Amino acid sequence: MDFSLGEELEAVRDLAREIFSDRATPERLREVETSPGRVDERLWADLATAGLLTAVLPERDGGAGLGTAGLCVLLEEQGRHVAPLPLWPALTGALAVAAHGTGAQRSAVLPALMDGTGRPTVALEEFTTADPLAPRTTAVADGAGWRLSGLKAVVPAPAGARHVLVTAATGTGPGLFLVAPDAGGVNWEYAETTSHDMSAHLTLRDTPAEAVGTPGDGAAADLVRNASVALAAVQAGVADGALRHAAGHLREREQFGRPLATFQAVQHQLADCYIDIEAMRVTLRHAVDALAEPFDEGRADRAVLVAKWWATEGGLNTVHRVQHVHGGIGVDTDYPVHRHFLWGKQISTTLGGAGADLERLGALLAGAGVRS
Repeated sequence: MDFSLGEELEAVRDLAREIFSDRATPERLREVETSPGRVDERLWADLATAGLLTAVLPERDGGAGLGTAGLCVLLEEQGRHVAPLPLWPALTGALAVAAHGTGAQRSAVLPALMDGTGRPTVALEEFTTADPLAPRTTAVADGAGWRLSGLKAVVPAPAGARHVLVTAATGTGPGLFLVAPDAGGVNWEYAETTSHDMSAHLTLRDTPAEAVGTPGDGAAADLVRNASVALAAVQAGVADGALRHAAGHLREREQFGRPLATFQAVQHQLADCYIDIEAMRVTLRHAVDALAEPFDEGRADRAVLVAKWWATEGGLNTVHRVQHVHGGIGVDTDYPVHRHFLWGKQISTTLGGAGADLERLGALLAGAGVRS
């Protein structure tokens, strides 16, 4: 298996790194964190102008066709710089529409993403279940359309979202539906997350919606797979950025006349971080490979859950260790490394925590007859 990026993905990585390094400064991050929407709209426009927002889309929709691989490269760079942008929900939602939507749905959603003037978001989580593919929100057919009822929790980045992709239960399995944010029966209750992002709980009461694909055909599962891999990519970047902060801090900080980096106990902590991050990268690349053609659903589901578990468990362990080796500075909420800690905590519980990931993975392995 070849885990090298190739020229196109390296170009995406290098351009994204340059833009994030220039724009996502500590001063700018503090400014955005106190804004109403908690989204750096200037940086979003810069990424749109550079063509990075649409690089993941198929060529038929005006993109570069880089798909999930391109998405993960972009998201790792975002994570390293903890840049406040709704990239993972917007781009995974757009990929779902591009893959399963009608021509009218693609025309409604994708052009605004391409020019940076609008974006979708996704409503995948609920308070009553940790499995995004076992929603309690229901969808009932209504002529050519559908009606949705239920409560979706912690919908990311509602500010600026022109469309919401909602998972809901139907008689033929989980379906994926497109909902207007101001449709009848919609109510938003805004809530700040651990990472200072603004989310919202979305209540749907007999809300009109359009099906994306045919309910039960796998559109919802595709979105959840891509969202899980996207979160793993962001977390890999967050953990790597945190480790770089720690390395720089420990080289410069001295205790008993020696740099802290020379103390064995500290070296062991950073070695554990490095091992976790490498495991996160390897399992992430494996998951991206499993999502490519030729596609095998069972293999893809297992690889995605392994990558997500490593991101959840290894990422959380890394940001904890990094904060610990910073000592008292690490708990200063204005110190840069604290953002990595908060992002790591938030991502580790999104779409279910480590325990939920292992439970789903165990069920998959048992169902497939795979022996340990």
